[in-house]
Amino acid sequence: MIKIYNFPRGARGLRAMWQCEEMGLPYEVEAVSYPPSEAYRALNPLGSVPFLEDEGGVAINESVAMMLYLAQKYGPTPLLPGRDDPALARVLQMTVFGEATIGAGLNPLMAAHFGAPEADKHNWSVRWQEARVEDAARFVADMLGDSPFIAGADLTLADICLSTAFGMWRGALGKTLPDRLAAYHERVAARPAYQRARARCNGQGGPSPSRITRDG
Repeated sequence: MIKIYNFPRGARGLRAMWQCEEMGLPYEVEAVSYPPSEAYRALNPLGSVPFLEDEGGVAINESVAMMLYLAQKYGPTPLLPGRDDPALARVLQMTVFGEATIGAGLNPLMAAHFGAPEADKHNWSVRWQEARVEDAARFVADMLGDSPFIAGADLTLADICLSTAFGMWRGALGKTLPDRLAAYHERVAARPAYQRARARCNGQGGPSPSRITRDG
């Protein structure tokens, strides 16, 4: 069975849980302590979260890799269009964009917000990175247009990846989104599959150390 290791309320682990819920895949959730135990580091030497195990000796980190693995292993699924579907290119682009451009940039912002000395919380690097995420949010809002989802009529991996990144931006950092994007984020987060995954993710325990610790 699929097992997802995650810090309590870790947003990137939520991605994989949400996808499992959308696809109807059974999965287990294993809470990771902070700092990670030696037993966990024996499984994942980086000590990062999330981490996924599956039958056949599968053991991977990086949330986007997990999403692509699950879609291809247990698909076909509308979450990942087929190779002849023109929407595939946008789904792949925006799934990677949600982590490589937005999500990865949130790590230093959260480290500064929660861990930096007061004088460094709004230094040049923080202001530059905030502006970069704001530009990325405007780009996504323009790409979304009047569509219900980022690649058209159906929810895809791109929406799962982007929405969780924007959740960190709004929730952990208290930032705002353009009105169109805020409405999109709230609409996607109202999905029953998201709510079920969030309940399992939040039910692991207390405050998430992933706010200031690298996760994938």
